[in-house]
Amino acid sequence: MLLNIGSKGEDVKTLQNKIGIAADGSFGPATEAKVKEWQAANGLTADGVVGDITWAKMFNNNLVNTPVLTSLFKLEKLKGHVPDAVIAQIPDTAAKFNITNTLRLAHFLAQCGHESAGFKAVSENLNYSADGLVKIFGKYFNATTAVGYARNPEKIANKVYSARMGNGNEASGEGFKFRGRGYIQLTGKSNYSLFDKTVEDDIVSNPDLVATKYPLASAAFFFNSNNLWPICDKGSDAAAVTAVTKRVNGGTIGLSDRIKHFNEFYILLK
Repeated sequence: MLLNIGSKGEDVKTLQNKIGIAADGSFGPATEAKVKEWQAANGLTADGVVGDITWAKMFNNNLVNTPVLTSLFKLEKLKGHVPDAVIAQIPDTAAKFNITNTLRLAHFLAQCGHESAGFKAVSENLNYSADGLVKIFGKYFNATTAVGYARNPEKIANKVYSARMGNGNEASGEGFKFRGRGYIQLTGKSNYSLFDKTVEDDIVSNPDLVATKYPLASAAFFFNSNNLWPICDKGSDAAAVTAVTKRVNGGTIGLSDRIKHFNEFYILLK
């Protein structure tokens, strides 16, 4: 289920009757405005897009229960393409962070898979040589100062992440404590604190849980917090993947791999 601006048909009429506007079967600005109003009043992200979770909540179909989401997303088709441990995390993550249709899920998994080298990397690798530090973190190191930090991930993190993203100074150790973790590198005390509010565990006191228990959820939190879902909803072509990639990566590094995996996942999930 995916209804948004431009959608037409009987499902749109059903929706319009539900939200109390003229049922002409055409999803226009007036329908979008009423959908946003309904979503906001019912604890959902008010994006004006009617995906499976909005539809289910609207019509009391109970699809937000995770066993139903497992079937809804045809997650069994991902076996052999995505690790079983990742598949197991999808239903809860989808329900909590507005992954409401297969298009969003395919975009999300493609980005997570690339950023984590195939769902393998869950913690930032900061084991840089002196030359690597100058190349990657030239703002913080030069050829002379880099020598004292080379191959010491803790010192490196405390230096480059100090006094920003909510972290204390270099001596506080918070740069390393709140280094990048998860499939899309949750980084900085401020971001850990915000994510902490979405889960039952104390993430600020136990940041390693982002890597061990919440690598997928923390990535979905990033997508949700940075309003990436409307970009995902734009489509399944290379332009849509490129737009999502720019928001995730800040550029287009690894774009061909991201497009390849998006196409793979989207075909499987359709």
